[in-house]
Amino acid sequence: MTISTKKIVPGAALAAAVVMTLAACGGQSSADEASDGTSAAGGEGSGLSGTIAADGSSTVSPLTEAAADFYRDVEPGVQVTVATSGTGGGFATFCADETDISNASRPIKDEEAETCAAAGVEFTEIVIANDGLSVVVNPENDWAQCLSVEQINTIWAPESEGQVMSWSDVDPSFPDEPLTLYGAGTDSGTFDYFTDVINGEEGASRTDYSPSEDDNVTIQGVSGELGALGYFGLSYLEENPDIIKGVEVDGGEGCVFPSTETVQDGSYTPLGRPLFIYVNNANYAEKPELQDFIDYYVGSAVDIATEALFVPLTDEQIETAQTELASLVG
Repeated sequence: MTISTKKIVPGAALAAAVVMTLAACGGQSSADEASDGTSAAGGEGSGLSGTIAADGSSTVSPLTEAAADFYRDVEPGVQVTVATSGTGGGFATFCADETDISNASRPIKDEEAETCAAAGVEFTEIVIANDGLSVVVNPENDWAQCLSVEQINTIWAPESEGQVMSWSDVDPSFPDEPLTLYGAGTDSGTFDYFTDVINGEEGASRTDYSPSEDDNVTIQGVSGELGALGYFGLSYLEENPDIIKGVEVDGGEGCVFPSTETVQDGSYTPLGRPLFIYVNNANYAEKPELQDFIDYYVGSAVDIATEALFVPLTDEQIETAQTELASLVG
């Protein structure tokens, strides 16, 4: 079994924009992006060097890795390291001023922002792409074609622990097949988002499942057991259609399959979401290699999202971004 690592082939970067909002004062923009996608701050052949540290969401990490792949052709002397300790773990190191970029599959929490503020870490929040959480089953599962939010809640609710152990416990029409669950670790923004929209409270979940910050573990588990079910970002489903199967979700308006189109048009509810990077403002101002990389990343966001199999920004998001960026540099 081969599980893709979502590496991309560097190509010409397309000029685009991302939504940027200041979570604290001092953020800077990338309005000086060159028309060919190279950064005005450095540009091809400028000879920048140094190391940039990113940590956080395993869902967002392929985007930052893809940006690093593109950027390596422009500035081979800059090394971008990308760790995956989960969104919460990423914010912990970011607010301790140990990283330059925090990859996040949810917005920063108030208490996390307060930790950053107490440590003097000011940051800029950037919506870098869109994503949908996909619910997946084994390819041989021929009964769970569509699940309602209520049924998914029955599977994952805290009170279901030790009680909902078979597919027939979810719906009497389903077979009496043991239910084996895989999902995000508790330090993951994916876990926070999923439990909030499915169980009605962030962090509320049964605990008798196999958690991991590495979504490939979920792929291996679900692909190996007939009664298995799991959840993770849409890109992992799109990259592995032969070994896992996506489930349509009924959020109240009928069954909708997770896809780029249904995430962008808002019909895939409630499991569509934006994805973020957070940038340390002081490091951005003081490290030319970080400024150049972020400017490049931001300016190439649509191209990077497309190549990395994520859902790119919508026209409305881009229009909003252009307005906001104009005001930031005005």
